[in-house]
Amino acid sequence: MKFQKTILSNGLRLITIPMADNPAVTVLVLVEAGSKYETKELNGLSHFLEHMVFKGTTKRPKAIDISRELDSIGAHYNAFTTQEFTGYYAKAASRHLDTVLDIVSDMYVDPLFQEAEIAKEKGVIVEEIRMYQDLPQQHVHDVFMELLYGDQPVGWNVAGTEVNVKSFDRQQFIAYRGQHYVSKATTVVVAGSFDEASITKAVEQAFKKVLTGDKLGKLAVKESQSAPQVKTEFKETDQTHIVIGTRTFSIFDERVPVMHVLSTILGGGMSSRLFSKMRDQLGICYYIRTSDNPFTDHGFLSISAGLDNSRVEEGVRGILSECDRLKTELVPEAELTKAKDYISGTTLLELETSDSRAEFCGLQEVMKHTIESPDEIIKKVNAVTAAHVQKLAREIFVNESLNMAVVGKFKDGEGFKSYFKFK
Repeated sequence: MKFQKTILSNGLRLITIPMADNPAVTVLVLVEAGSKYETKELNGLSHFLEHMVFKGTTKRPKAIDISRELDSIGAHYNAFTTQEFTGYYAKAASRHLDTVLDIVSDMYVDPLFQEAEIAKEKGVIVEEIRMYQDLPQQHVHDVFMELLYGDQPVGWNVAGTEVNVKSFDRQQFIAYRGQHYVSKATTVVVAGSFDEASITKAVEQAFKKVLTGDKLGKLAVKESQSAPQVKTEFKETDQTHIVIGTRTFSIFDERVPVMHVLSTILGGGMSSRLFSKMRDQLGICYYIRTSDNPFTDHGFLSISAGLDNSRVEEGVRGILSECDRLKTELVPEAELTKAKDYISGTTLLELETSDSRAEFCGLQEVMKHTIESPDEIIKKVNAVTAAHVQKLAREIFVNESLNMAVVGKFKDGEGFKSYFKFK
C-alpha cells in the first residue's frame, strides 16, 4: 500500500494514499482530542463538540446546509469520538473531491457553536447516553472501564454524564477547541483517486484557517491493583453480559504483535478457542469475542460474552480455563499458523476501500505519530512464536490484573469471589 506523509507549513500533518483504480475518495480529519483530555467538569465535551461541528459554519449556517450538500453528491459522512481522538470524514465519488474537502475543512476550522443549536443538541446527546445504557451488551463495557480505571479520565464515559451535558455553554466549546483543535494535533488523510501533484496545495488552502499554537496535554493514566476485581450493575435482563479483562501495555510496546496473536487464538473468528468451547461445545452463549486494546499510555485485553443467566459460573470458569491453558501449554504450530493467517487475511481485506485505508493510516498517525505498512505489521505477526505467546500469557493472566464487569441480575460481586481467579 502506497502512502506519503507531509508536514505542512503550519504544522498540520497530511497523509495521502493514492488508489488510482478506486472510484471514490475519502477525506478524514483526526485531532488529538478525546475524553482523556477532559476534566471531571468537562467530561463529555469532546463528544458534544463533535456533534456541534455538524450544526453550522459561517459558510453553511445550518445543519441542513451541510447535510443537504453532502447528500446531493451521494456522500457517506460521519464523525466519532474516542478516549484519544476525534475524527470527521466524508467519502464520495472521486469527481467530488473539491466539494468533500471544502465541506470537511469548513466544518473543522469554522464551526459556529450557536447557543440555540447547543440547547437543542443537549436533548439529542442525553438520549444517546440513555440509549447505550439500555443496551447491556454495550453498557457493560462502560462498567468495565469504570472498574479498571476508576475516577480518572480514562475511566469516564466518552459521552459524559447527563448533568454535564446539560450544563455546557458556548464559551466552554470555544475554549476547549482553542486548547486542542490546533494544527500540530491535527492529521488530514486523503485516500482514493485524486491528483497527487495538486493535493498538498489543495489541503493547505482548505485548512489555512486552522488554529495554531500549543496543544494542551492529558493526565497520565494511573493503575493500581493487587487482587481480582468485580463490578456489577443490576439490570433485569434475559442474559448476563460480562467483560473479563486484564491490564496489558501501551501501543508502543514491542509485545503488541504477540498480543494480537494471543487475542486471535482466544477469540478471533468462529474457530477460535473461546468460540469453540463456549458456543460449540457448551452452548452457553451466542456471542463471545476477544479484543486487545493498546492505547498511548495504557492497555487491556478484554473478553466479552452474553451468558445464560443460570450458567454464569460455568461460563466464567470456562473463559478463565482457556486463558490458563495458554500459560501451561504451548500453542500447536498449526493453530499458531492459522491465527497468523487470520490476522494477515483480515488486515488485507479491511483495506479494500478508501475510507478503510484512510482510517488505517490516520489512526496510527494520531496515536503513534508514525505509520507501519500492512506488510510491516504482518511481518511482525509472522515472527511471533508459540513461546512468545506462552510468555505473554504468563505475564498478563495473573490475579493482580484480573477484572470483570457484569450487567444482569447480580446485586454485588461477592458470589464471584470463590472462582473468579486464575489457578
